[in-house]
Amino acid sequence: MTAGVDVLRDGARLRGVLTPLRQRLLEELREPASAAGLAARIGESRQRVNYHLREMEKGGLVELVELRQRRGRTERVMRTAAHAVIVAPAMVGELDVADQDRFAADTLLAATARTFDDVARMREGAVAAGKRLVTFTVEAEIGFDQPADITRFAEQLATRVAELAAEFDSPTAQRRYHLLVGGHPVRPSSGKGAAKSDGPDQVDGPDRVDEPDRDDGPDRMERTR
Repeated sequence: MTAGVDVLRDGARLRGVLTPLRQRLLEELREPASAAGLAARIGESRQRVNYHLREMEKGGLVELVELRQRRGRTERVMRTAAHAVIVAPAMVGELDVADQDRFAADTLLAATARTFDDVARMREGAVAAGKRLVTFTVEAEIGFDQPADITRFAEQLATRVAELAAEFDSPTAQRRYHLLVGGHPVRPSSGKGAAKSDGPDQVDGPDRVDEPDRDDGPDRMERTR
């Protein structure tokens, strides 16, 4: 059965997808195909495609679907082992908490990279133990008229999240969860006729409102791993 997401953190497996040809093969193998069929489709020799497929199979990137007899030889029909492949970000070092700006892209990038690594490692451990890692995800899309609205929204959201955390948090609970809430502009569509997005939320300027002191208050929650 094809997995949902495959996270690549091992160096050998990373080398299996970093060449343009192998990335193309992964794209093509969303639907099962043989080396001969792929070779004809992308204009490569069957021998070369077959070599790369076997190397990718060793790395767990593709899997055998069936063996098929064709013109006196056995064809191996392959497909991707996961619907999506993600190369795990590697973050060296740690941002100083005192220097973090809630509205800076660096803060969001560092937090999401750290979360990605934590979840990937814990999922591997859960799979090895034959268990399911229980997580939750909430997504929404919001439109803001002014940059100041972003600040007000973030402050109110932080307050409400802190209130919910205080309501549900149990100091003696063994199931400790790390909650990350972030937001970013919607990436413009690259399709023909897509509207440009040069919104004020992406520009630093005099219309950006000052943030209140964040050293204390209900929006500051202890980070729990």
